[in-house]
Amino acid sequence: MPHYAQKEQNIATVAEALNRENVESLKRFLALLPTDERPTRKGELIALVLSHLEGEKLRELWSRLDEVQRAAVMETVHSADGVFLADRFRAKYGQSPDWGSSKNPVGRLYGYGYDIQPSLLVLFIYRNVVPNDLRARLKEFVPKPTAAALKITDEVPEFFNWREESFDFEARRRETQVKQIPIERRETERTAQADLQTVLRLVETGKVMVSDKTLRPTSSAMKILAPLLRGGDYYYQPEEPMKKKQDYEQEIGPIKAFAWPLLLQAARLAEMSGNHLALTKTGRKALGTPPHEIIRAVWQKWLKTKIIDELRRIEVIKGQTGEGKRGLTAVEGRRRVIADALAACPVGKWINTDDFFRFMQAAAFDFEVTRDPWQLYIEEKEYGSLGYDGFHAWHILQGRYALCLLFEYAATLGLIDVAYVSPVGARRDYKELWGVDDYDFFSRYDGLLYFRLNSLGAYCLGVADNYMPSPLEAKFSLSVLPSLKITVVGERLAPDEMLLLDTYAEKVSDAQWHLNQAKTMEAIESGHQVSELREFLAARDEQPLPETAERFIADAEARAQLLRDRGTARLVECADAALAELIANDASTKRFCLRAGDRHLVVSAESEAQFRKALHRLGYSVSRHSK
Repeated sequence: MPHYAQKEQNIATVAEALNRENVESLKRFLALLPTDERPTRKGELIALVLSHLEGEKLRELWSRLDEVQRAAVMETVHSADGVFLADRFRAKYGQSPDWGSSKNPVGRLYGYGYDIQPSLLVLFIYRNVVPNDLRARLKEFVPKPTAAALKITDEVPEFFNWREESFDFEARRRETQVKQIPIERRETERTAQADLQTVLRLVETGKVMVSDKTLRPTSSAMKILAPLLRGGDYYYQPEEPMKKKQDYEQEIGPIKAFAWPLLLQAARLAEMSGNHLALTKTGRKALGTPPHEIIRAVWQKWLKTKIIDELRRIEVIKGQTGEGKRGLTAVEGRRRVIADALAACPVGKWINTDDFFRFMQAAAFDFEVTRDPWQLYIEEKEYGSLGYDGFHAWHILQGRYALCLLFEYAATLGLIDVAYVSPVGARRDYKELWGVDDYDFFSRYDGLLYFRLNSLGAYCLGVADNYMPSPLEAKFSLSVLPSLKITVVGERLAPDEMLLLDTYAEKVSDAQWHLNQAKTMEAIESGHQVSELREFLAARDEQPLPETAERFIADAEARAQLLRDRGTARLVECADAALAELIANDASTKRFCLRAGDRHLVVSAESEAQFRKALHRLGYSVSRHSK
């Protein structure tokens, strides 16, 4: 029968497959065939079954299969190795084929048992394999299966049906209450580009501290970083007073604020300097490079980095160090498979994460998280081991790993827009595991319900050769006046819309802002593109922008090009003007410094080492600063 728990292997002939069955099983096979003959010897039974698996008789048997059974044969016959993959089939077709009936529940589920009445499918697929000779005959008339299709969601629902389960001890029954909670939506494409510049500037100030062992940002660094990110972090609100967390309580914590320092290190835009991050030469150059180009480079570097295994962020899963670490697969391979699956998604269309995971399995975007799930466990290694059947299912390991990569890294970099709720109670697919009774969620990423590949994501994944920003959705909610005042005339602005206005304008009241030159210059210096302001206002004002507003934006764009940040520099004071003149004009040193007044020289950080070497050859050195 087809579903014994065994390792699938190649079977050369049907005769070989039938010889592995006992007489009782062969008699059940024979009962499926249109014959009155009832031999009792094994050899005679095999010969009679074989006679019905050739020519027109085989075609007639094929015609008697139902639609799902035919699909199972098509998938197996036209697969690379002739092996039926139950999980992949169920992911693609939403059900398993009918293998037969049994009074025994286990037999009904797995297609075996003493009282099994097999279906006709067992004459085509033997113990999950189509024998080579039968496969060759079936290929002559069995059509190829259609490719796996990814289900698209037209629009994200407004609410999520959150289930609260409780037990009524008096009635002795479990009760379920359904509450509708709003789904939060984040469009990340422009947010990530602004955040990149913000984080680079913050690193430049030396305020991003990281652990010298793990390279992860410290809690104080994340507390500083989170409020500066556009729209803040997804769940983490550092301004709220921190209450003491009990040992048994789960904490969602930062996601974007955790990811950014690691992303910069992985891309070698920043590196350890003492106990904090400092910009590298590449990082300083990034400040003057279009953000979308930097983000694409960061994503490509992240696919290969070993700075962290995203599985470590699923803290519920223990045993990831020691023996368990040796069983884990290479992170580069896992990330590459998920990135390839993302590249297969249509741009600008919302996708339910569960539908995406089913598509990955159905379309053979395969990866493993560990080669030895017995070493991973929940709470206690013996009872909570993930090696038990069902404990290391796709949604537990591959699914949770993919959620982390999507939510914490792809979304933070702006490749995908996301729609999410709190992870608490969002997914209950882990409740059958041992030791999870007190867990409110399996991972902090459980609340990711939908995502959408955007234009930046298409560019970073290689789907598009060039980056074309996604158009802003037109919804007339503002009125821009010639006085440069902006008034809300429609529905209340979303939080990210108010944040964008706050970036360029002074807030006058709850419904009015005034464009401000100083704030606009500050925004441009922080890495914002003022063109986003023009696009934002034009998409939300039913009337063309006033000439004064257009002139304000154009003037800001022009002024932004007049001064350029060439990086940090060291100011060197000379004893007198003559020495400054000598060094500034000597052939060995003049390439690396500029005169600044009578007795001072300016040396860029990039040229400092070369300047010092040349200075030493000239017979001078720079003494340390002293009062």
